[in-house]
Amino acid sequence: MSRMVGTVSMGIRAPIIRSGDDLAEIVTSSVLEAVKDGAFAVRDRDVVAMTEAIVARAQGNYASVEDIAADVKAKLGGETIGVIFPILSRNRFAICLRGIAKGAKKIVLMLSYPSDEVGNHLIDEDVMDEKGVDPYKDVLSLERYRELFGYTTHPFTGVDYVDYYSNLIRECGAEVEVIFANDARAILSYTKNVLACDIHTRARTKRRLVAAGAEKVFCLDEIMTAPINGSGYNEKYGLLGSNKSTEDKVKLFPRPCQDLVEEVQARLLKATGKHVEVMVYGDGAFKDPVGKIWELADPVVSPAYTAGLEGTPNELKLKYLADNDFAALSGEALREAIKGEIKKKDSSLVGNMAAQGTTPRRLTDLIGSLCDLTSGSGDKGTPIVYIQGYFDNYTTE
Repeated sequence: MSRMVGTVSMGIRAPIIRSGDDLAEIVTSSVLEAVKDGAFAVRDRDVVAMTEAIVARAQGNYASVEDIAADVKAKLGGETIGVIFPILSRNRFAICLRGIAKGAKKIVLMLSYPSDEVGNHLIDEDVMDEKGVDPYKDVLSLERYRELFGYTTHPFTGVDYVDYYSNLIRECGAEVEVIFANDARAILSYTKNVLACDIHTRARTKRRLVAAGAEKVFCLDEIMTAPINGSGYNEKYGLLGSNKSTEDKVKLFPRPCQDLVEEVQARLLKATGKHVEVMVYGDGAFKDPVGKIWELADPVVSPAYTAGLEGTPNELKLKYLADNDFAALSGEALREAIKGEIKKKDSSLVGNMAAQGTTPRRLTDLIGSLCDLTSGSGDKGTPIVYIQGYFDNYTTE
């Protein structure tokens, strides 16, 4: 075991990306410049990842509030719309809500409680229990919510999202009524035209609404699926995964970009002779234990990746082997025994007790989470991440 370093994740600096830029060239040249600087040497099965933001920016994939309003009005009729289960986010949803409000006369805003889908809390769960509120069946009016819970602000942003969203809707010229419920069908007492804004549960929400008699039901992935007056769009995810660009515009999730990751892979192979894997990543899939926020507000962690990133880890738990199969060994004998076990492991360890406790998640979700934590979401200026040693194990020299 001559090499002592395992997995290494490095942020790679890149120019500020603009619409129309040749992203395959920029990513490739940025990696090669880092190699010239002596940061690392390219090896087979290294991973190059780029954030979805620079992909969408290069694609020019933007939509305005007016574009969203036109699409919402055309699909949902422009009268009273039930907007249900939005996440509480100035970055992720507020600009979308402005467009939705401009496409309607009235919004019945139905918020889930005690938290939104990704863990932003409106209500302290202990206080909810003390007040005798049952989140599985109770539908609360705004007045009842205020009576029970007062004016709650987000612990990190200091925003009262109930007031913030309500005022935003009014500023856009629509009437607003706010209710709190967790059963999607509760909205049908107020309107039969519904825009479901949940992310990962949207298919079930829509199915239940349709079965309960809703007349028009759309999800966020069905808004902005085609250009509106020359706008950007996303045929698969619509408004899902969008981010605030300006006060009047959102950057949409990248349009199909499989050709981009394969092009970067091919360019790096030509330049270095090494076969690296390439992916596009967005939000990581992890939960903050303090803020209780589940990070994944994008529809998927990775919208495009090369073939070598398909699948899940196939790993043995070293401490299990050391404490069980080889409990009588130590030192060099233990090391060689464990190395031998790794070398002969099956191609699939599903059900094997020696694999228990290893992470049963997709490679793209794991690596995307590592990338998101490495690049951050602020001013690091490293929208490209280079990872080495991810596929190494204890036997790798």
